[in-house]
Amino acid sequence: MARKLVISLAILTIAVASLVHSSIAETLVVGDGLGWLVPPGGDLAYAAWGAINIFTVGDVLLFNFTTGTQDIARVTKEAYLTCNSRNPISLKTTGPANFTLDTTGEYFFICTIYAHCTLGQRLAIYVAAPGPHHPHAAPSPVTPRAPVTYTVGDGLGWLVLPGGALAYMTWAYKNTFMIEDTLVFKFVDGLQDVALVTKEAYETCNTSRTIQVWSTSPAKILLNSTGDYFFTSTYPRNCILGLQLAIRVVSTSGNGSAPSSSIARPVKEGPVTASPFPANSAPSRAIAGVFITLLSIAMAVF
Repeated sequence: MARKLVISLAILTIAVASLVHSSIAETLVVGDGLGWLVPPGGDLAYAAWGAINIFTVGDVLLFNFTTGTQDIARVTKEAYLTCNSRNPISLKTTGPANFTLDTTGEYFFICTIYAHCTLGQRLAIYVAAPGPHHPHAAPSPVTPRAPVTYTVGDGLGWLVLPGGALAYMTWAYKNTFMIEDTLVFKFVDGLQDVALVTKEAYETCNTSRTIQVWSTSPAKILLNSTGDYFFTSTYPRNCILGLQLAIRVVSTSGNGSAPSSSIARPVKEGPVTASPFPANSAPSRAIAGVFITLLSIAMAVF
């Protein structure tokens, strides 16, 4: 099952790589704030990171890890799928390590130490040719369905996590959001809240001006328009520490089309508006998490 998931996400990564991308080389930190380690969420963490980024020839991957406890090996696809660390294409044992993406095509990376690869410490990406534009295939049509109620973070709830924003990015990646769906944010009153903000506020963690704030848990938010929604918390440093969620909402019409990812890519217009449900509407799932929950347990739901 895990291997099928990895293959599916690798295919999606290839599709996402065809989106518009600047010809200027970039340095991308693998896993962002998470770094390069055994992810508590398994394969999905780095698969999601690879899928929402776009890679072109000349870009550099930066793997942040502790020397002696991790390493990074470029391997073949077969070695990646089977976690075979023998005879890697290249191996770097000193962190941080840089890999320059010098050719187009698929790249596969794993950690060769112990069972790290089988526990999810591996990355598959697709590298496209540089240029201002790349053609991309038409998105798949959305299948109409009844409205769904999503509990943000599932059993984890809405709280600050040691891994930063990657946890909620991963959660958004595995879901599809449509008009009339509901988001339920479960948190501890007085420790967190939920704020709908513009994309600029989301990117800069500026919560001095918000569109709407929900301070009582559970906060139930109706997604009543298509577009990109950006959520964070107004409590000090919560946003900076990764308490952020960006999603894309699509139409339920059979004539609509699905975006390349359910994770929002900020647009100039900012997010659309959202309306809260009455407190007694739409039952929610799961219980609120607490900040001191161990990362290995908290992220297991992903």
